[in-house]
Amino acid sequence: TTGTVVDSPKPKIYHVSLPNGKVLIGHIPKALIHLHKSIEPGTKVNLELTPFDFEKGRIVSIVES
Repeated sequence: TTGTVVDSPKPKIYHVSLPNGKVLIGHIPKALIHLHKSIEPGTKVNLELTPFDFEKGRIVSIVES
């Protein structure tokens, strides 16, 4: 799914707002750590969610406008 980064309370951890208004915690896997410097509030990102926990997601890419 796609979401918008709201803020970053800790390094490599982000609060991401989904289109339905829900805010979840997004993190970056080690393989994509180079994305960390490009993500700031307002950045649109693609997320992977599990069917078991809708409170957390993995940031897999930045959406190019």
